[in-house]
Amino acid sequence: MELDERKVKILQAIIKTYLETGEPVGSRTISKMEGLNLSSATIRNEMADLEEMGYILQPHTSAGRIPSDAGYRLYVDQMMAEKALEREEHALVPKDDEHEKLLAKVDRLETLLQQVAKVLAYNTNYATMVTGPNYKNTNVKFVQLSQVDDTQILAVIVVGNNVIKNKMIDVDERIPNDELLKLNVLLNTFLTGVSVKEIDLELIQTMKQQAGIYADILEHIFDGILDAVRQASETEVYTSGANNILKYPELGDMNKAGELLEVLEEKKALNHFIADDDSGVSNQYGIQVYIGDETPVETLNDCSVVTATYELEEGVRGKIGIIGPKRMDYDKVVTTLRNLTDELDTIFKNKKT
Repeated sequence: MELDERKVKILQAIIKTYLETGEPVGSRTISKMEGLNLSSATIRNEMADLEEMGYILQPHTSAGRIPSDAGYRLYVDQMMAEKALEREEHALVPKDDEHEKLLAKVDRLETLLQQVAKVLAYNTNYATMVTGPNYKNTNVKFVQLSQVDDTQILAVIVVGNNVIKNKMIDVDERIPNDELLKLNVLLNTFLTGVSVKEIDLELIQTMKQQAGIYADILEHIFDGILDAVRQASETEVYTSGANNILKYPELGDMNKAGELLEVLEEKKALNHFIADDDSGVSNQYGIQVYIGDETPVETLNDCSVVTATYELEEGVRGKIGIIGPKRMDYDKVVTTLRNLTDELDTIFKNKKT
């Protein structure tokens, strides 16, 4: 059965009405809307077809219809396509002055991201999440060995976005200063700018051969590098507006609400959105929309989640997400996220110059 223009208009009318009211939509309500000029009988027939096609559902307690996940998906895909055209036609996206002034005052990244989560929750009335930047391909920046006493040397390892790891290494006897200098030159010659993935057995063996009697020290250095990379790769998640979820009746069931609040409180499950860049859902200009079962977190299957990607620097990215009912105001949410990521890009760019 083909989804013709009339069916599309009726489906859009059902979705828009349900987004506003949260109540099942009947044919009589649709017939009163401007621009359709269709009888209730005709609309009922079209609604029956839409239900058969899987775009709308009939709750057992009502004669009206509500959108299915497939209906929402069609609606969102069409909206995203329209917004992509709008963005191409209008190079400059209007900014929210209050957002810009508020965010521009924040210097520390952690504080900035926490503030982003709060501002979004307040302005959208949904729950929000913001992840810290994810350093996927962390490079070694610098290694420095220093003698502490006759039996210990200190390795200072700098990786990624200036994450520093100190590693104490036990030695049998004091290393002469000239030998320690040679080790420092060796380490930085081979490791500076190298990602962890590039530190393979061949590189390690070559370095050990050149280190001679001090080869065992390199084992401790490599352990320290791995520890530093793990520390740099730990992604913090900031959330806000969890109680906003309770404002929507369809999410207000005690069990469902409790599970949702637990996910937002514990945050670990939200890391799935970081690794879900290739999910295949709508992805225009860094915006992704997950509806129902599309979400990578099972507890959020009764919700919709819209995420956007911000870039702190080349290859270092994080996620901003809005979590709400399936009948969320997608238009407002997508526009808000797009404007916010534009503002963050401007802030990060200015901080570099």
